Amino acid sequence: MISASKLKSVDFYRKIPRDLTEASVSGAGLSIIAAFSIMFLFGMELNNYLTVSTSTSVIVDRSSDGEFLRIDFNISFPALSCEFASVDVSDVLGTNRLNITKTVRKFSIDPNLVSTGSEFHSGPIPIINKHGDDIEEDSEGSDSLTSENFEKYSHRYSILVVNFFAPWCYWSNRLKPSWERAAKVMKERYDPDMDGRILLGKVDCTQAMDLCRRHHIQGYPSIRIFRKGSDVKDSYGHHEHESYYGERDTDSLVAAMETIVAAIPRDSHVLALEDKSNHSKRPAPLTSGCRIEGFVRVKKVPGNLVFSAHSGAHSFDPSQINVSHVVSQFSFGKKLSTRMMSEVKRLTPYLGASHDRLMGQSYITHRDHAHDNVTIEHYLQVVKTEIVSRRSSQENKLLEEYEYTAHSSLVHSLYIPVAKFHFEPSPMQVLVTEVPKSFSHFITNICAIVGGIFTVAGILDSIFHNTVRLVKKDLFTKDLDKL
Repeated sequence: MISASKLKSVDFYRKIPRDLTEASVSGAGLSIIAAFSIMFLFGMELNNYLTVSTSTSVIVDRSSDGEFLRIDFNISFPALSCEFASVDVSDVLGTNRLNITKTVRKFSIDPNLVSTGSEFHSGPIPIINKHGDDIEEDSEGSDSLTSENFEKYSHRYSILVVNFFAPWCYWSNRLKPSWERAAKVMKERYDPDMDGRILLGKVDCTQAMDLCRRHHIQGYPSIRIFRKGSDVKDSYGHHEHESYYGERDTDSLVAAMETIVAAIPRDSHVLALEDKSNHSKRPAPLTSGCRIEGFVRVKKVPGNLVFSAHSGAHSFDPSQINVSHVVSQFSFGKKLSTRMMSEVKRLTPYLGASHDRLMGQSYITHRDHAHDNVTIEHYLQVVKTEIVSRRSSQENKLLEEYEYTAHSSLVHSLYIPVAKFHFEPSPMQVLVTEVPKSFSHFITNICAIVGGIFTVAGILDSIFHNTVRLVKKDLFTKDLDKL
């Protein structure tokens, strides 16, 4: 066995007997300064070790989410009716999708952007296969309604079917002969003076603009079915009414009217429940505003997301279409969970400010600008950031965040105004990778700090002590010389 004396011979830190050492005030001061220096530098090194370190690079987009990009939106249009509000997508590759409904929801809203009821189920407007009759008649069978007599007619008849039209409208002129003939047939079968259950009327929206605006007419012709019942709505002066989207020839119109009036007993104002199997009628919008929310998936190429008034069987007066809107949400990419978002903030605190840059922005054109046919365009440049995290779970190590810049403008157009969001994804992406820090390097730095400060303090103490000793010795020598 190795003896204790031999083991002591390899001691690097040999001890000096305490009796041979001498404490000094200067040494005590330097020791205190050294201790505080060690604590300060240790804290700085520990903070640096705990601070997140990342490396950032710009590379070609190698997205793991494929060639498609998700766009989430929630936009309120105070003056665009849900009846004709359409969400369309197009891109430079030739994709052109009109009136997307599967992933889009619409809610009627008032001028204060407050929802007035449940979801508005407009559905796609049917393709009109039979529209008008070949033979026109000069005589008119429907009653002309105006702002002055509309309320009187709506309270007099259990069913009032109104054709809101415009004389310049192609579709209105095609509907006119069959509408007048259908009105004559219904008058012959149900005498307005003796029966009183149904009447077909018409409103010229170029003459009764206030009346058409009050009933939120934005497309021509709009056929509305007003019902006079004895329910609570009637006591407040409101009427249940629907929009008719069926075929527009005489036979189809008469058949639809017969179906409606068949549910009403003669000499009765009580309306039976609507036949749910009739898909040619849908509830008419209660207000002229619409909130559109949902998402669409688009290809990762430059394209357009367009909100507009659209119909394959109606005409629109561009001067009456106002696409003013307020953006509550407009973002790209899938929504991150709260935990994933906190991880993004930990690694890149600056990220996220441009994720939903349009949120809360308002783009309003006032009534005095309505006749300028104002289209509102947004130009969005989209950049993707991928973040490789070490703390996230194995399946969520790669976090994706989309940022974009936005530039908006009002454009005067000869066509029907739209709200257009032109997006342009960047072919490059930002890659942020969390760089791990070596614990051994941290320990090495701590040892260097402690050893270095002790060494420097020892050198300073030795210099100071020897300087003082030499000064004292010199003064003592001079005093001896004087003696």
